[in-house]
Amino acid sequence: MAETRVTNRKLIFSFFVLLYVSICFTYAADTISGNQIIRYNDTIVSPQETFEFGFFSPGNSTNHYVGIWYKKTAYMTVVWVANRNTPLTHTSGELTLTIQGVLVLRDTTTGTVLWNSSGMTSVSNPTGRLLDTGNFIIYEEGDSISQGNPMWQSFDFITDTLLPGMKYGKNLVTGFERRLTSWKSYVDPTMGNFSYWIDTTGYPQVILTEGGNIKFRGGPWNGLRYTGFPNLRSNPIYNYTFVINKKEVYFQFDLINTLVLMRLVLQPNGHIERLLWSDEKQKWTIYLAPESDECEQYAECGPNGRCNIDNSPVCECLKGFEPKSPNQWKDMDSSQGCQRSTYLDCGAEEGFNKYSNLKLPDTQRSWYNQTMTLVECEKMCISNCSCTAYTYTNISGTGSGCLLWLGDLNDIRTFAENGDTLYIRMPFSELKNKNSSSARIRLRVMVPIAFVVLVIVVSICLFYRFNKKQHQRGTSINEFENDHENRIGDDDLELPLFGLSTLLKATNNFSMSNKLGEGGFGPVYKGVLHDRQEIAVKRLSKTSTQGLHEFKNEVISISKLQHRNLVKLLGCCIEGAEKMLIYEYMPNKGLDSFIFDKAKSELLDWPAGYLIINRIARGLLYLHQDSRLRIIHRDLKASNILLDTDMNPKISDFGTARIFGGKQLEANTNRVVGTYGYMAPEYARDGIFSAKSDVYSFGVMMLEILCGLRNRGFTHKKHSNNLIGHAWGLYNEGGSLQLVARCLSESINVSQVLRSIHVGLLCVQRHPKDRPTMTSVILMLGSDDPLPSPKEPGFYVGEYMQDSVQSSSSYGISSNNELSVTMLDGR
Repeated sequence: MAETRVTNRKLIFSFFVLLYVSICFTYAADTISGNQIIRYNDTIVSPQETFEFGFFSPGNSTNHYVGIWYKKTAYMTVVWVANRNTPLTHTSGELTLTIQGVLVLRDTTTGTVLWNSSGMTSVSNPTGRLLDTGNFIIYEEGDSISQGNPMWQSFDFITDTLLPGMKYGKNLVTGFERRLTSWKSYVDPTMGNFSYWIDTTGYPQVILTEGGNIKFRGGPWNGLRYTGFPNLRSNPIYNYTFVINKKEVYFQFDLINTLVLMRLVLQPNGHIERLLWSDEKQKWTIYLAPESDECEQYAECGPNGRCNIDNSPVCECLKGFEPKSPNQWKDMDSSQGCQRSTYLDCGAEEGFNKYSNLKLPDTQRSWYNQTMTLVECEKMCISNCSCTAYTYTNISGTGSGCLLWLGDLNDIRTFAENGDTLYIRMPFSELKNKNSSSARIRLRVMVPIAFVVLVIVVSICLFYRFNKKQHQRGTSINEFENDHENRIGDDDLELPLFGLSTLLKATNNFSMSNKLGEGGFGPVYKGVLHDRQEIAVKRLSKTSTQGLHEFKNEVISISKLQHRNLVKLLGCCIEGAEKMLIYEYMPNKGLDSFIFDKAKSELLDWPAGYLIINRIARGLLYLHQDSRLRIIHRDLKASNILLDTDMNPKISDFGTARIFGGKQLEANTNRVVGTYGYMAPEYARDGIFSAKSDVYSFGVMMLEILCGLRNRGFTHKKHSNNLIGHAWGLYNEGGSLQLVARCLSESINVSQVLRSIHVGLLCVQRHPKDRPTMTSVILMLGSDDPLPSPKEPGFYVGEYMQDSVQSSSSYGISSNNELSVTMLDGR
């Protein structure tokens, strides 16, 4: 009996042990803890067994990946991949959640880290959990809000699939972006060529790109749907949200019935499909996809054309427009699009034609206000000579908001229903709703009278302007000839003169909406000429701290310069009291707006930054050595480097430049001009400037690009040095890589970065004779030859700047943290 009782006790004890182990195992099935390892055959399963997390191999591939897939479907459907571009080629891999709270995938045969979930702060007790939403989160154990606000989550790093509750879009504060990117093929999750994302260049719109080209455009959100998705509407399966505010823009959908399995997928062929799992058919079926036809192709009918799949041919010009290339149009090639039959002249009698059931045009060149009424929107458009069309931003309810287009109308198509309304600007002769008969009567009476009056007025104006221009041109040339620092004759001025009326029309009478910024010279405005060329107009202010000297200097210095890395001066205007410079328009404004802005700096990776450094160097070499005139810039800084559409840098603002003649190597002046933090010591102290003082400024700018911080105003907890001094200290300690900005760190070429820092320090050496020429700088950046050791840099931080202050900026927006100076007694 005693033996039986002992046996029973052992059985009972074993039962409870097994029950406890079973409970613990079940509880832990969806989580991993710090230092826990997942190997090839291990997986984590969400609580309701909806999703599974672990290693997988797609199809017959011999590559292995870490990912998340549906567990309930008949076959593996992967929704997220961690190491999509760095596969494991064998089964000897381990995924570890470190005690710092970072997931690390390691090849155990080589010890190589293939992937990690970086960007986390340290935690004391990290836990990873797979949720039934398909989201894998990392949080600190015991944090009651961890699942609502995890420290890291897979939902932030979407691949080709959008699950319910996921967002794709952009954080406008940090610049962090979520976009779908296709697999390379159906069995290869490597990042493919197609991306589906929200473009925020103008009014936010969803686009599909292949490489750098737009293939399909879903269009802007209209309050109910994307304008390119007329079939997206309320349904019993899911609801959707589009959020646009000052902080973020994103799209998200959620299931109404949580028992349903649904996902949005960007397929390897670029097709966007919303798929629904069918238990009956045991496969994924297409629930919704964009119309797949000829009109789906981006800008199929070119600018100002519209595509209608029910017509043959599918392309037609909008009313009031005609084919830009009639012969190509006849041959069914509509790529050149359409142009206006009668050009707009910004007159009072212009109006709008209403079009219905459209996919709204490309919004990359647009302006919007979400609180305006439609009446206010029309007034805003008619008052802006660049505005070509307008509509609501939100068609729900009674309609609200204002969306304006500023240029050609691209990628329009007509739908049978559920399209949007667009109001297109037209000259009076092309308006649909005008009273034709009364208009003809008015014209018959008014035309003869107007003609006579016009002839008289034009004759008087031509006579007046001829005399005025002769006087002004004589005066302006005399003023230029009297410039003792930059003497040059009339024969050397090869610059077109723009009329004031032309610039008034181009800039909408210098309206505030066209203003790009303001510097010491005066305000700068964006303009559009009659031939649609975009320009930047730099207008000398009556209260400018600069003046005629700088104006003349800039005209003389830059009028003869032609280089891809110098901003192009198109002409000038000298009419009455007005003095203006007309430049090519640079849409990305100044380099400073990228490298010193936390959000925008994320857009500037190391390859782009390195290219910018090299191209600025080539532009400066041209000024110093290869141009017809040898020019010392004297105010080289980040805000005076403008960026075009392709982020190609161009040196600007030659108001303080000096022309060197013959074999002249240096000069000195009582009039020291420049900017705190960029001036070479010998120039700031003694007024001595040369090509080597430009080299110093270039070196400062190199270090700023690498660090993402300004030299002036830089502070450090451990010392009081400026950025140059900090870089010098790190170099001597062998820690130069600590200088690299966080936004560059993920994309850097270490040898290039270290070499760039070294060259930058050579450029900012205290004595001019120690600094390299720009020829040497370019050679040093492009080779692997050993570099000389830099000597102590000039630690000048502005202690001699005690006299009058003057701003000197490019036509881009000036920075409040940047102080330019003029000293009348610099020695």
